[in-house]
Amino acid sequence: MIKTFLACVLLSLLTFAMWANPNQPQAGDVTMPPGKFNSLSYGPYQRWQSPFSTDYPTGAEVAKDLKLIATESNGIRTYSSSHGDYDIGALAKQAGLKVWLGIWLSGNTADNAKEIAAGIAEANAHPDVITRVIVGNEVLLRRDLSVDDLIKNIDYVRARVKQPVAYADVTDFWKKFPQVAPHVDVVMIHFLPYWEDTPLSVDGALAAIQSTIEQFKTMFPGKQISIGETGWPSAGRWRGPAATGRVQEAVFLRRFATLAARDGVDYNLIEAFDQNWKTSEGVAGANWGIWTAGRQPKFPLNGPVVENPQWPWYAGFAALAGVLLFAAVGFRDLRLVLPAFALGNGLAVACVGTLPYLNVYWHHLGVLFTPREASLPYETWMLLDALVNLPLQALFALLAIRRVDALLAGRALPPVTTGAAVLAGLRRFRLAVNYDSLWFIFLVSAAVFQSLLVFDGRYRDAPTPVFIVPVIAAVLRFWSKDKPQQMGWEEIAAAAFLAVLALADMVVEGPSNLVFIIWNIEALVIAAPVLAALRQAHRS
Repeated sequence: MIKTFLACVLLSLLTFAMWANPNQPQAGDVTMPPGKFNSLSYGPYQRWQSPFSTDYPTGAEVAKDLKLIATESNGIRTYSSSHGDYDIGALAKQAGLKVWLGIWLSGNTADNAKEIAAGIAEANAHPDVITRVIVGNEVLLRRDLSVDDLIKNIDYVRARVKQPVAYADVTDFWKKFPQVAPHVDVVMIHFLPYWEDTPLSVDGALAAIQSTIEQFKTMFPGKQISIGETGWPSAGRWRGPAATGRVQEAVFLRRFATLAARDGVDYNLIEAFDQNWKTSEGVAGANWGIWTAGRQPKFPLNGPVVENPQWPWYAGFAALAGVLLFAAVGFRDLRLVLPAFALGNGLAVACVGTLPYLNVYWHHLGVLFTPREASLPYETWMLLDALVNLPLQALFALLAIRRVDALLAGRALPPVTTGAAVLAGLRRFRLAVNYDSLWFIFLVSAAVFQSLLVFDGRYRDAPTPVFIVPVIAAVLRFWSKDKPQQMGWEEIAAAAFLAVLALADMVVEGPSNLVFIIWNIEALVIAAPVLAALRQAHRS
C-alpha cells in the first residue's frame, strides 16, 4: 500500500506539472497602446439568442452591454437597423459611444426596404452619435445581390443621410468589383487573416495588413480606407500556421492596436462578445470576442495571458480519475497505475473539449421537444455530442483498464463481440455495451469524422478530445498484447478507411498545422491494432 500511495502521489504531481506547462503566463511583454480601441463589432445577442429567432435582446440588456464596451472602446459597429425593439443611437449616446450603423442587405427585397428605411431614420435621428452608415455587409461575397442592385441601394441611402456612407466586404471582392468605390465615401475592407484561403500566422497577418492598406490607397485614391473587420479567434480549428487560442488573440489585438495607433489606421475589431450562434462557422466562428458570450473578459488587455485559466481544475480531475481507475482494479498491480493515470488524463482532455459546450449550448436542448422542428440546428448536435461522448469515453476508460488488468493477470476475456454483431444490435436497438462494441463504435465514428475532415473540413476542429480515450486504449492494446480477434470486413474496412483518410488529411492540412498532425497520428493509432492484426494474419 505504501508503494501504491507513493505511485499515485508521484503521478498526481506529474499530472499537475503536465497541465501547468502549456498554461504558463505568456505575452506579458506584448503591451497595448494607451487609450481605447477605435471600434468593436457589436452583436447584441445574448448567449441564448440568435438573429435566426425572434428572441431579441431588450433595451436594458443592450444598455448594459454598451456600458461595458465603453470601458474599452470609443465606438461600435452594428450590422442591422431593424432587429430588436430599442434605439441603438440613444443607448450609445447614453454610454458615450459613437456608432457605425449597419444596414443589412440580403436577397430579400422586402426585408432590404425595411432595413434601409430603419437605417435612414436612425441615422437622421442621431447625427451626433452615428458617424458612419454601412450599406451592406459582404453582400457580394454571399452573392445576395448583383453589383448593380447593391450600388442602387447605396446611392439611395447616400442621398438621404448626412453621414459618410460605406460598403464593407473582403478584399478580393473589392478588387473584383471596383466600380462600387465611386458610390461610397469609405472603402471598408474586411481583413481576417485566419479565414484567408492561404491562412497567415499572427506575424504574417500584421505584415500583410500594412501592405494591404497601402495597396487599397493606391487602388482607390481619394477614398478613405477603413478596416471594417479584423481580429483573431480564441478557440477553434487551426488553419495551417493560423493557430487559435487566448494567447494568440491577445497578441494579435495588442500588436494590431499598436500598429493602428502608430500609422493612424481607421479600424473596427471583430468583436466585442463571443457569438454562440455563429457555430455554423465551427467553434472558431463563435469565439472572436474580447468578452465571452456571458460578458466575462477572456484575458487582460495588458499583462500575462494564461491559455486555459481553468487548468488546475482539469489537472485535479485528471489525477482523481487516475486514482479511481486504479482503484477500479483494486490497486493490485503497480503496472496498472500508469495506464490508469493516462486514461484519467485522457478523460480530462475530453472534458476540456466537451464541458464548454454544455454551458454554451444547453438552451438548444429545448429544440428536441419542439414538435414542428424540421431539423436540429448545428448547436443542438454539438450539445448532444457533448452529452453522449463524455459518458461513453468514461465507460470505455473503465472497461479498458479492467481489460488490461485481466490480460496481465492471465484471466480469460469475455467472448468477442464482432463488428457485425454490433451493427446487428444497433439495427434491433439491442446493443450489448462492452469493450468490443464501444471499440468498434469509436473506430467507425473516427472513420466517419475523418471523411468529413477531408471532404468538408473548413469549419471542423481536430477531434482529439472526442477520441482521446480510444487513442490511449489502442496504445494499451499493443502494450498488453491484446490483438483483435475474429475480425470481419466491418472492422477491417473501418480501420483501413480511417488510416487512408488520416494520411490524406495530413496532406490537406499541411506540415505547419501542428494540431492536425497530432490528430492524424492519433487516428492512425486507433486504426493500428486492426491493421497490425490483419498483417500478422496474412503472414501466418
